[in-house]
Amino acid sequence: MSDQMHHDVLAADHFRRSRGLWRWLALLAAIIAVLAVVGRFALPQFAAGEHIARVVVSGTITTDAARSRAIEAMIEDDTIQAVIVAINSPGGTTAGGEELYEDLRRLSAAKPVVSTIDELGASAAYMTAIGTDRIFARRLSIIGSIGVLYQHVNAGKLLDTIGVNFDKVASGPLKAEPDFDEPLTGAPRASITELVEDSFAWFVDIVAERRGLSRAETLALADGRIVTGRIGLQAGLIDAIGAQHEALDWLESEHGIDSETSVVTVWPKEQSELSWIGDLLGKSARSLFGLSGEGPVMLDGLVSLWQVE
Repeated sequence: MSDQMHHDVLAADHFRRSRGLWRWLALLAAIIAVLAVVGRFALPQFAAGEHIARVVVSGTITTDAARSRAIEAMIEDDTIQAVIVAINSPGGTTAGGEELYEDLRRLSAAKPVVSTIDELGASAAYMTAIGTDRIFARRLSIIGSIGVLYQHVNAGKLLDTIGVNFDKVASGPLKAEPDFDEPLTGAPRASITELVEDSFAWFVDIVAERRGLSRAETLALADGRIVTGRIGLQAGLIDAIGAQHEALDWLESEHGIDSETSVVTVWPKEQSELSWIGDLLGKSARSLFGLSGEGPVMLDGLVSLWQVE
């Protein structure tokens, strides 16, 4: 083989190796870029350092173990200086309101907690608000609706009309009562009334305790009525008119926390810009099985909820 041919072979071999190296480098760069993008969306949207956490309470309130764990983590997180609970909810189940109230009371023992009510903070949502150290609402926010209800539908006449009859065997006279094909009367009604009144008494007691009202004053406000923020301020149901700006000013004046401190939403966890892929796949799967992810949350049992009929 001539020197020229040998040189050409070496050059070709060097080119192939060089091209392979550049391919590997390009692949490595692509992997790093993907990891950077994923990391951007997977990691919290704030740098390490002191901040104010925001907990958003919206829609129908129910018990939520993940929410309780998130609040417990806030208690242990020394970078969180204070917590703002942003409320916009008609309420929900009594158990959900109780859980959130108790979680916020534990959180308040560790760091300042303030709530803001936007359009609506009624029933179990108001129960949530009184779990914080200070309540702000707008002048025309809807608040209050202190009370508990149990709803019963008697479909007996409808079932008679279409010829459907239900029967049952129960271990006791109040097991599976009230039945939806019978009116709510007698012993079943007395049993449910006792249940409602016990829950209502606890609700009234914590409002009186947290708002510094007598029981008589609280009962006068606990007939289920809703009021504006302005009237609620006069009645002692809230502390001041305002929103997040005023809440930050209060944290600065009362607790020495700089009002310019960054506020970061920690619950519910913010979805990434890529979460639409999972949502799309989830909706497609539900559609495949004839299921729908839309619609209201169905509430069973006792509820503390303000509803517009």
